[in-house]
Amino acid sequence: MSDFVTPRGAFPHLRVARGVVYVSGTSARRPDNTIAGATVDEMGTTDLDIGVQTTAVLENIERLLATVGLNRSHLVDATSFLVNMNDFGGYNRAWAAFFDGVEAPARTTVAVHQLPHPQLLIEIKATAVAPGSTGNEPAEAGEMG
Repeated sequence: MSDFVTPRGAFPHLRVARGVVYVSGTSARRPDNTIAGATVDEMGTTDLDIGVQTTAVLENIERLLATVGLNRSHLVDATSFLVNMNDFGGYNRAWAAFFDGVEAPARTTVAVHQLPHPQLLIEIKATAVAPGSTGNEPAEAGEMG
């Protein structure tokens, strides 16, 4: 089994162009299609945890960055999509813990009506820059699946 989920559409997990890495919207979905931070009890009651999902999303992004030799310290910008702004506090705490000791990227957080799965509370798209990149490198665009 792959270490990454299969994208739900015709797009790559990330693209690299001129030393800039663009990470597609990433969720807390695991390679086995379960959702981190989502549990369903024997009565069918669903419990969703924004802190666990936020950390899982950020870890998924970092694993994608590792495929091109980068990590969280290379992130320069992120846009977070929350299904419910009442989750902002838990999201913000998980974000701060993930970036503790590392300069966090610029960030925008917006509310959205829904995400592609009813158990998803958050999705994040991000941009990273390779060390020493000037932006003048040849336009070689790659993708990771």
